[in-house]
Amino acid sequence: MQNIPFFSDITTRINQYLEPLEGYKLFGNTGADYAMAFVLLVVMTLVFAVAQKIIIVRLDRLADRTNTDIDDTLIDIVQSVRPAFYSFASVYIAIKTLSLHELFFKGMTIIFVVWIAIQAVLALQKLIDYILSRKMKNEKDGSALDAYSYIGNIAKWLLWVFAALAVLANFGVNITSVLAGLGIMGIAVGFALQNILGDLFSSFAIYFDKPFQVGDLIVVGEHTGKVEHIGIKTTRIRALQGEEIVIPNQELTGARVQNFRKLKERRVAFSIGILYETPREKIEKVTKIITNIIEKVEKARLDRVHFSSFGDSALVFEIVYYVLSDAYLDKMNVQQEIQFEIMREFEKEKIEFAYPVVDVRLTQVVR
Repeated sequence: MQNIPFFSDITTRINQYLEPLEGYKLFGNTGADYAMAFVLLVVMTLVFAVAQKIIIVRLDRLADRTNTDIDDTLIDIVQSVRPAFYSFASVYIAIKTLSLHELFFKGMTIIFVVWIAIQAVLALQKLIDYILSRKMKNEKDGSALDAYSYIGNIAKWLLWVFAALAVLANFGVNITSVLAGLGIMGIAVGFALQNILGDLFSSFAIYFDKPFQVGDLIVVGEHTGKVEHIGIKTTRIRALQGEEIVIPNQELTGARVQNFRKLKERRVAFSIGILYETPREKIEKVTKIITNIIEKVEKARLDRVHFSSFGDSALVFEIVYYVLSDAYLDKMNVQQEIQFEIMREFEKEKIEFAYPVVDVRLTQVVR
C-alpha cells in the first residue's frame, strides 16, 4: 500500500483491524488495501464537505459585518463546488493508494485535471460577473452596458482558451507549437476581418471614452444630427432633416466631433451698419439703445456692443450676447426678438440701416 503522510498514523491503527483481509487479492491489491482506500474515500469526502460548510458559515458572518457584496460572490463560488466534484477528488486520492494499471491512473488524472480547470474557470467567471456588475451598477448609458457585456463575454471565452492550454501543458503537450498555430490563424483572421475588428475596437473606445452618448446632438464633418444608437460596427444619427445617417465607428474615432450635450448657453455675434449721413448724436445713442434692448430680454445676457469700424458704405456696430439656453429654438427666438426690437427703436430714432452702395463717377476725356 502506498503511504500518504497525513494518514500514516491512522493507517497503522486500521491495519490491525484489516489483517484478516490480507489474504484476499484482486488486481494486485489485497482486501485490506481496498478497505483502506474505501475508508480514505469516506474520510476525505467528509473532510471536503465539512470544510466547505465551515467556509460558507464564516463568509456568511463576514458578510453580515461588512457593507461590500464581494462576500456574497465568494459564497457563491464556494457553493458552486458540488458534492460530485469533491467526491470524485476523494475517489482520486483514495485510488492513488492502490496499485492499479497505469492507463487507469492516467485516465483518472485526465478527468481530475480537466474538472479542476472547469471549476477554476467557473469561479473566475463569477468574479468577472461581479466586477462588471459593479461597473454597470451606476451606468445608465445602454451602449456602455452593451460594451461591458461584450467585454465580459470575450474575457470568459479567453478563460476557456487559457484553461485548455494549461490542461494540455499539464499533460506534456508542447503548447508552443499550438500558440504559434493560433497566432498564425489569428493574423489571418485579423487580415480578413480588419475592418470589422477596427469598428469593434472603435466602439469600445466610444463606449468608455464617451465623446458622445445616445441622445446627444453632434456634428461630424458635414453631418449634423442626434445620436440614436451606438452599435458594435456603426453609429446611427438622426439628421435635422429627418433621415438616418449610418457612420462606421472607425470613422467616428478618427474624425473631429462637435458635441452640443454640455452646451449650457449659446453665443451670438452679429453686426449692423447705419448710414454715414446719420448725425453724430444719434450714432452715439446706438450702443445705448442696443444695450437696453438686450438687457430687457429674459433669456439673454449681454457681452458687449461696440462701434467697431468704418465700413465701405456703413458705420459698423458689433454686438455679442449669450442666449441662456442650450436649445436651438430658444436661440432663434431670442435673436428674432432682439432684431425686431432694434428695428422698432431705430424707426423711432429715425436711424437708417445702411445697404451696399456703389458710387460710379463718369469723366469725359477730351481728345
